[in-house]
Amino acid sequence: MTTTTPEMPKARKRRRKTRTPHLNHCPPIIASTLKANELDLTPGKEHLVCPDCSTWVPITGMLGTPKLVPHHIGRAGAAEPHRCTAGSNRRVIIDVEVNAWRTELIEAVPTTASRRATKVLPKPKMNPAPAASQIKPVPLSAEQVRRAFRQHQQQCLACKGEATGRDGQPLPCHDGERLAITYLRLYRQEPKRQAVREFFARERQRFDRQYAAAAPAKQTSEWAAVLPKVKDADTRRSQMPVGDAPTEARSVPLETLHPAC
Repeated sequence: MTTTTPEMPKARKRRRKTRTPHLNHCPPIIASTLKANELDLTPGKEHLVCPDCSTWVPITGMLGTPKLVPHHIGRAGAAEPHRCTAGSNRRVIIDVEVNAWRTELIEAVPTTASRRATKVLPKPKMNPAPAASQIKPVPLSAEQVRRAFRQHQQQCLACKGEATGRDGQPLPCHDGERLAITYLRLYRQEPKRQAVREFFARERQRFDRQYAAAAPAKQTSEWAAVLPKVKDADTRRSQMPVGDAPTEARSVPLETLHPAC
């Protein structure tokens, strides 16, 4: 239990709001020019953001001459706080009703919520599309176009003759016509394409035969180019060094390493 002694000082009860007759000579602050989130007109808790120091400041004198109370710039505990001379004791013109201010504040809440970032969803990892120079076109064959044309005929009402216009005449099918023209063109070009494919296949086989026939001759010429160096290495290997031969050593091969030519 705490007891109070005469030596212990007792705090004096302070006023809730600063009351002073001084007025600031700066132009008054008009409440209608402020944003809804920079003003608080709750009865008994009137506050606004000071335009000079951007600090929430109480409004005093609501029944007479509303004005901002003297305040300091910055937050509590800041080093060397100094007074806001331009905003202290500045008059405030309340030209906004409390109900209108509340309505504007409530309407601004959904707008503010819509501007907030939503939950970040991971994007699926996709392989980059190849460049135009890397795309290899696949040649169409007459058989592929024929199958596509038959499948289109089975699904298209115009190709079946069941689709008619306002005058009762059957409607033409441009897709089926384009597929038919493509099929006929490829069908006419198929012999020439087959001949080109066979020509390239024969040239490839001829190149492989020439390469296989030239391989032994190339190998022989390469061995002939390095033969002097191989013979010199064999000669120096066959010579015994001056001095006593090692007692426990493997014998040095004396035959040549190059193939017989």
